Amino acid sequence: MHVPDGFINAPVSLATGAVAAAAVAVSLRGARRELAGTGAGAERTAPLAGLVAAFIFAVQMLNFPVAAGTSGHLLGGALAAILVGPYTGVLCVSVVLLMQGVLFADGGLTALGVNITDMAIVTTVVAYGLFRGLVKVLPRRRRSITVASFVAALVSVPAAAVAFTAIYALGGTADVPIGKVFTAMVGVHVLIGIGEAVITALTVGAVIAVRPDLVHGARGLTAPLELRTSPLASPADAPAAPEAEPVPAAAATAPRRSARRVWLAGLAAALVCAGGISYYASASPDGLEKVAHDQGIDAKAEDHATKDSPLADYSVKDITDARLSGGLAGVIGVGATLAAGTGVFVVLRRRKSAATAEPAGPGAEHPAPESV
Repeated sequence: MHVPDGFINAPVSLATGAVAAAAVAVSLRGARRELAGTGAGAERTAPLAGLVAAFIFAVQMLNFPVAAGTSGHLLGGALAAILVGPYTGVLCVSVVLLMQGVLFADGGLTALGVNITDMAIVTTVVAYGLFRGLVKVLPRRRRSITVASFVAALVSVPAAAVAFTAIYALGGTADVPIGKVFTAMVGVHVLIGIGEAVITALTVGAVIAVRPDLVHGARGLTAPLELRTSPLASPADAPAAPEAEPVPAAAATAPRRSARRVWLAGLAAALVCAGGISYYASASPDGLEKVAHDQGIDAKAEDHATKDSPLADYSVKDITDARLSGGLAGVIGVGATLAAGTGVFVVLRRRKSAATAEPAGPGAEHPAPESV
């Protein structure tokens, strides 16, 4: 659903750019809280968030067929929000869109605000809001997280299609009946939403199966322990409730566990998707491209400013072998997105940690160093 240059006029492009900038600024503040975390494992959140951005970039290269002559790909807002939090999720997808626009000529540079508003903000807000609502009413089980992820991701894609239609109604450059645009966009993106839902649910379910503590949306899933007595025992034999005692902070947190294996597995999956499986992706136009061609939305489309870049169209310039060219471009994209995303998130987490640290006054006791 990457909107190219020329679809939306300059005033509306500037307005969506302002909306995107404001949302990113708010997300930067919110992501500091999400990335700071609590407990001994807080330092792992920033690298994992960078990995989520790289994984979304890789899976977006895997266009899957949804109808005759049409394909779709992951948008990623639901997946990012559920795995690392809604604010961090907006930033993850925004980093992906920036890398795609600058390096791969995918999504117009003047339309970057439109794409961030539509693909990063709308999908994340809609998906996470619906996800949290479902989690509250569903049983407190891991399977409920997967089910809620499926539904949230499914709805987020046609929601983005509706948002694009609204933006086009305000600033579309071609004279096309909005009713036709709405019907075509929502119709095809409901089908694409099914693919989005499957990918999101499988990914979230896989992470929950091995490390539920790494899934932002699964926080608080574990029910508190209860003291049970034998059914044969009389009430008089039941032990008296012990007097409540404060629980030390160290004992209240889960044992420290390395996330390295999950990180390496996720990186390997991203590299395989971008570097190998992407060669077999559908070559059919995606939902927006198909609708734009059929309805005439692309009448005033403009060439991308970086169309002659070495990585344009997800292929390395001057490499004639299509498999090698596309695979190498995908690997480069994963690496660039991982580096950019991790860098942003590490800086945010450190700034939050520095802001919340209490300065030690004269004569104050220094805390004991954390065990590694």
